[in-house]
Amino acid sequence: MQEFVITAVGRDRTGLVDALSGVVARHGANWERSSMAELAGTFAGVVLVRVPTASVDALLADLDRIEADGILRLEVERAGPEPASAPGGSRFRVEVTGQDHPGIVHDITHALAQRSIGIETFTSEVVPAPLGGQMFTAVLTVRSEPEIDDDELQEHIEDVASDLIVDVDEAED
Repeated sequence: MQEFVITAVGRDRTGLVDALSGVVARHGANWERSSMAELAGTFAGVVLVRVPTASVDALLADLDRIEADGILRLEVERAGPEPASAPGGSRFRVEVTGQDHPGIVHDITHALAQRSIGIETFTSEVVPAPLGGQMFTAVLTVRSEPEIDDDELQEHIEDVASDLIVDVDEAED
């Protein structure tokens, strides 16, 4: 078996995931993990598939046809080995809410990078604030090596801006 990460982007319309999942299924591949969304009329997704070695060439050829037919733009990368986890460390689910402003994502991610805290997942959106303006919300799963506690992580992120509300909980593996 071989693993591939497929990145798919295209103008959003019905049937995009069906087209991609049909190719994956047709070649006996397993759809392991994915994250997909419609953003401003554009579909974007990332999929990890596991395919029998004997089916790799046929799968890749069919993925090329999806792209040639203009259904989706695809990038296909052979998955590397899972990074070895160092002993210890901490994994957290972090929720961040604050007044939206340009650079807020960089501010948060830079604060994490400074402390060698890796981001496993990151989802965010901007929503109307109850009293006007825009609120930024994000949910992250992060991993810290070496180990830190949730209070320390919360304080570190809150130091980015005084108007950020940060909730940190230990994440389940």
